[in-house]
Parts: sequence; C-alpha cells; structure tokens
Amino acid sequence: MKRKKSILVNVFLIFALTLLIGSMVIGQAQEKKVYINGIDPDFPPFAYVDKDGNPAGFDVEAVDWIAQEMGFEVKHQPTAWDTIIPTLNAKKIDFIASGLSFTEERAKVIAYTKSYWEHKWSLVVRKDSDLNIVTGLSMGHTVGTQRGTTGANWIEDNLINKGVDLKMKVYDTFTLAVEDLLNGRVDSAVQDDTMVKEMLKAKPGLKEVGTWGAGKTYAYGLRKGDDELLKLLNEGLDRLKNSPKWNELIKKYNL
Repeated sequence: MKRKKSILVNVFLIFALTLLIGSMVIGQAQEKKVYINGIDPDFPPFAYVDKDGNPAGFDVEAVDWIAQEMGFEVKHQPTAWDTIIPTLNAKKIDFIASGLSFTEERAKVIAYTKSYWEHKWSLVVRKDSDLNIVTGLSMGHTVGTQRGTTGANWIEDNLINKGVDLKMKVYDTFTLAVEDLLNGRVDSAVQDDTMVKEMLKAKPGLKEVGTWGAGKTYAYGLRKGDDELLKLLNEGLDRLKNSPKWNELIKKYNL
C-alpha cells in the first residue's frame, strides 16, 4: 500500500512539474518583446509593400531573421518617408530598417546602429535625352526626387541654395518622380543607386547618366536612449552578416 501511495505521489509530482514547466514556457513566449519597424512602402529592393499587401525586401527579411535570432518579435509598419523620423521620436514605431542613410544631421535627433550597406546617389533621365550628370542638374532644368531623402537635401543645400539654375520637384515616392520624368514633366530624377538599379529594370525608358556621393551608408535608426534595442540590433546585424543568410539575401535581391 505504501509503495502504491509512493508511486501515486511521484506521478502527481511529475504531472505538477510538467504543468509548471509548460506554464513557464508559455509565459516566456507571451512575454517576448514586440518592436515595430517603420518602413518606406516604396523603396525596393530594401523595403516595399508587395502585390499582396505584405511588407517585403532585403531589410524586412534581415530584421525578421535578427528578431528570431535575438528572441524578439517584429512588426513592419509602412510609414510616409518624410515623416518617418518624427514618427519614430513620437514612439509610434520603435526603429527604422528601410534603407535609412546615415547623416550627421539625423544623428543629432536619432541613434544609429552599425552601418551595413554602402550606396551613392544616381541621376536618371529619359533614354532619348541628351542630358548628362552636369546639365541634368543645372541650366534651368527640373529634377524630381522623393521628399525627405538625403538626395533631395543634398540638391537643395549644395545646388539650389548656392545659386545653381535648377528647379526641384519633390514627390511622396521615387516611383511618382519617375512617372513624371517619363511623361516629360521633369527632366531628370535622383535617388539612391540601390533603388535606381531596380527602377532601370522595371522602366526600360530610363537610363542612368551618373552617380556621386560615394561612401554613403545605410544603418538602422532608433530613438536616442534605447540602449537595449540598440544592443539587440547591433548584435543581430553581426550574427546575420556572419551567417549564410546574409549572402542568400544579397543574391535574392541582386545587390
């Protein structure tokens, strides 16, 4: 009888322990931190919304991998690019992984992770145009670019504000600038060479006539003081770049 009782007690203890461990695992899963990544909905190949309405791109997949590796969850929230930094600092998103260029001006109001990609600015014109990188950005011509980008800021600061005879028309997306270029409403268009490469494949009526600004880099942006998240993202980037996944993404997105 005592042996039976002992067996029953042991079975009960094992059952209780199993329930306790199970509840702890569930609790840990439920407590996993969720961060919101703000993305440009039209910046392929780094970030965009696909034909099914889902966030996609190099940065989206990279962050998904980092989140799984580092033990947090991530949601990707399409956000207007010209307001993405105010949206970050208003705590409506937690970080920006979406082809965000590092600039000293931005670094005054946000923190950056390590850089992970280099890019330049690219000037495109219609295929039948005789403009080049100099004439396309002078002589009274009009250049189209995306509002809030480093390319737009550079043109304003270094050309227009210094007296170069050039007009600039800004758009919510580079795609809209290209549509106006192809329709003859602007004479040229500027964007990072990473996106221009994609656009040239999609729009055969375009050609690239030059690049400048070598050494510009992309990094993830986050609020100043978010040290825990900064550490997670930096370590995650290091692990990703040392994993086979990094080269898989580069190959998949033709970078």
